[in-house]
Amino acid sequence: MSERAAALAHQFDDLGQQHQAASLGMWVFLATEIMFFGGLFAGYAVYRSAYSRAFAESSHHLDIILGGVNTAVLLCSSLTMALAVRSAQLNRRRAIVLFLIATMVLGAVFLGVKFVEYRHKYEERLIPGPGFHLEAPQAQHAQLFFSFYFVMTGMHALHMVIGVPMLGVMGWLAFRGRFSRHYYSPVEMAGLYWHFVDIVWVFLFPMLYLIDRAG
Repeated sequence: MSERAAALAHQFDDLGQQHQAASLGMWVFLATEIMFFGGLFAGYAVYRSAYSRAFAESSHHLDIILGGVNTAVLLCSSLTMALAVRSAQLNRRRAIVLFLIATMVLGAVFLGVKFVEYRHKYEERLIPGPGFHLEAPQAQHAQLFFSFYFVMTGMHALHMVIGVPMLGVMGWLAFRGRFSRHYYSPVEMAGLYWHFVDIVWVFLFPMLYLIDRAG
């Protein structure tokens, strides 16, 4: 059995049709993700407009250095993910595995830094709830800011937690020789997911960490 025949699912006529179906499915999924995060962004924008001073003061309690490091880490992971997809297109099995491992390591670094940030917020008693404490005139509105912060960055981190093992599966399949220049759709679809998660952070970082620091 040829590589093309082995990679072709029985419900498709050819690999081109199979690739188009996979791409369509992934883009539909990403569209639902855009609507989900778009709702969070819209809610944040509304409340930030209503309580701009409290949100501005609260953003200064975020660690811009750790946030900047995580931004650089994710941008590097997008590069290694793109290189993994390109390696799959060129049928370079070893390179696929190495670039996927590099992407996973960078993803794990991001999650580690985010855990450190969350721990700092716990120690500073900035976790929304009964134990929340902030010496500020608009502490109640500040708690709303941190509610958005933890929900939005937490959901983003959850997508990272899902993405890292997914890349591990892709790496294992690549190691087993399941991909070739004729069939690399799973790696490409995983890349689209990873790039989407990175893009979400590119919006989250300035919105939460930077936008209120100009003054």
